[in-house]
Amino acid sequence: MFKLTPSAVAQIEEAARQGGTKGLALRLAAQRKPDGEIDYRMGFDEGTEDDIRLDCDGVAVVMAPEYVPLLDQATLDFVEMEPGQFHFIFLNPKDSGYRPPADA
Repeated sequence: MFKLTPSAVAQIEEAARQGGTKGLALRLAAQRKPDGEIDYRMGFDEGTEDDIRLDCDGVAVVMAPEYVPLLDQATLDFVEMEPGQFHFIFLNPKDSGYRPPADA
């Protein structure tokens, strides 16, 4: 199952509030690149009747069914990569570029 960390939830809710997209779902997409890594996309969108819908700690998440195999078991986090530089990152054991956190 796809998950969001608490810091990702907080940032997604803040981005929706600031961007005037509150009430829209977070749409996720993923595609495997030739080197085996996964390219991720996300943005706010209205769901369609064909979408897979998840509730991740109060955040509505939607994805087309074809992306479920790549996103299942993934976690979206919001982390400080360098001092003052925060980014969303996908932690996904299915991604060839994935390295488990040192404390895992």
